Amino acid sequence: MREQERQMSHPSRRRRGGRRGAARAAAALAAGVLVLGAPASASAASAAARPDPVRQGLDALVRDEGLPAALAGVTGPDGRTRTYTAGVGDLATGAKVPADGQVRIGSNTKTFTAVVVLQLVAEGRIGLDAHVDDYLPGLVRGEGIDGRRITVRQLLQQTSGLPDYTRADLRPRYYEPRELVGFALRYKADSGPGERWAYSNTNYVLAGLIVEAVTHRPLAQEIDRRVIRRIGLRHTYFPAPGDATIREAHPHGYYREEPGGPLLDITETDPSWGWAAGQMVSTNADLARFFSELLAGRLLPKAQLDQMRTTVPAGHPFDSRARYGLGLVSMPLSCGGLSWGHGGSFPGYETRGGVTDTGRAVSIAVTARPSDGAAMQRFEHLVDTALCGR
Repeated sequence: MREQERQMSHPSRRRRGGRRGAARAAAALAAGVLVLGAPASASAASAAARPDPVRQGLDALVRDEGLPAALAGVTGPDGRTRTYTAGVGDLATGAKVPADGQVRIGSNTKTFTAVVVLQLVAEGRIGLDAHVDDYLPGLVRGEGIDGRRITVRQLLQQTSGLPDYTRADLRPRYYEPRELVGFALRYKADSGPGERWAYSNTNYVLAGLIVEAVTHRPLAQEIDRRVIRRIGLRHTYFPAPGDATIREAHPHGYYREEPGGPLLDITETDPSWGWAAGQMVSTNADLARFFSELLAGRLLPKAQLDQMRTTVPAGHPFDSRARYGLGLVSMPLSCGGLSWGHGGSFPGYETRGGVTDTGRAVSIAVTARPSDGAAMQRFEHLVDTALCGR
C-alpha cells in the first residue's frame, strides 16, 4: 500500500517545530543511523549463519531512507514473537531504540473502534444498517449531507460520502469529537451515501460517538474494557484528554516540514484530533496480537467477523490491490493468500503490518514519514517479506 490513510497531517504543520534544534537533530542522525539491534530471541550463531531479511530490511530503511529508527515484531504460527530494532531512539541523545517500544499507531485505532461497534451489533444495541440519526439525531447535516441517509455500515466501510475533517486548518490543541465533526460539515459531501468508497476520518469519529451514545460511557473506556483488557494488551492505551506524552519506553517521533528539511522532534503532542480515527498508542507486539486475536475470532462472533471481512475495492490512498472491510483491510501477498490489518499514520510515526490465515503476524513501525512514494513502497515490501517468512 502506498499509504494506509489519507494524510492525518500534523496540526499547524507549517509552524510546528519541536524542542530540539534542527542542527542538533541532523548531527545526531548522521552519527547514529547505522545502529542496529538484534532480534531479542535470535542467537549470535543463527544470525551469522543466515542473514535475516527483516533485520536487513530495517537496516536499509534507516540507512537509505534517512529514517531515525525502525522497529518490528514478527510472530510465527507457534505464537513466538521476535522483536527487532534499527537506528536511534532519540537523535538528541543518541539513545538506543527500546525493544518493542510504544508508538502512536494512527489509523490502526479505527480497527479497535470498529471492533467495539461490531460487538454492540452482536449484542443487538447497534444496527449495521441503522442510520446515524438513529443514534445522533440532528448532528450530521450539511451540503449534500444528511445523517438520516447514512448507515453505520457505510461509516465503517468508508462509503458514507462524508468529507474528511482533516481538511480544516487544525492547530496543536485539544479537540472535542463533535468539534471535529463540525469541521467536516463545513464542506460539501464527496458523494452520496453508498455511491463509492472514499477514505474519511470523519466516519470513525461518528462511529465513536455512536458507541458513546449507546453505552453512555467514554469510547476510551469501552475500548479498554472490551478489547485491551479482554485479550491482555499490556502496552496499549487510549490517551486521556490533555495527555501529550507516551507512557512507556518509546523511540522519539520526528517530522519534516518540507521534503529534505530537518527532522523535528514532535514526540509530545496532543493526539485528540485523531480520536476514534487515530489517537491510540501501542507496540508492534501488541498490534500483532490484536490482529491475530481478532482474525482468530476471539473478539467477535463469527457473523460479525464475517461482516468485517466483507470488502470493497479501496482505491486511493491505498494500493490498488487493497480491499476495505469494516475497519479491516485485505492485501494480496507476493507468496499467495491475503494479509489482514490496517496500518496507520500519525505525525512522527508510521505503522504497517498484517496477519495471514496461517497465523503469521507482522507489525513494523518507523519514526518519521518515508520521504516519497518509492520509500513507502520499500517499507511496505518489507512487511510483505516478513509476512511471507522469507
